Amino acid sequence: MAMKSTLLVTLFVLVLLASQAEAQLGGLLGLFNIGGTIFCSANGNAVANSTTPTPPFANALVQISCGGNVISSGLTNGSGVFSIVLNPLQFLLTTLLSSCNLVVASPLSSCNSSLPSTGILQAPLQLAGTVIRGLLSIVNLIPGTFELIGA
Repeated sequence: MAMKSTLLVTLFVLVLLASQAEAQLGGLLGLFNIGGTIFCSANGNAVANSTTPTPPFANALVQISCGGNVISSGLTNGSGVFSIVLNPLQFLLTTLLSSCNLVVASPLSSCNSSLPSTGILQAPLQLAGTVIRGLLSIVNLIPGTFELIGA
């Protein structure tokens, strides 16, 4: 009987530890997905009430920068869409949200010669939500409001 109760206590402790680990890691497997669309404008957004649609910023170099250090990068596709995936075991969500920015390192003039050739677009990261797919937890982050820095 003592062995059975010891086994039950051990099983209970293991279940408790597993649930705490899952809460900290966001599931058994997880990732951060940082994504969005960059448009060819002075603020990286589509221009509202424009007579002509704002074109996407194709082939733009986008970077995740934390404390001035680039931790990951990617390129937008022909539609201005990008997606950068980070491992949550290497980065904390709180750090990404408080200390990291999405930087468009390509000059705006490369998509439209009437836009500035100096400066970069920069936006803080914002939490867009979490999706659970079986054992996979995907934390989606998007850029906040872009600012043109150094123009």
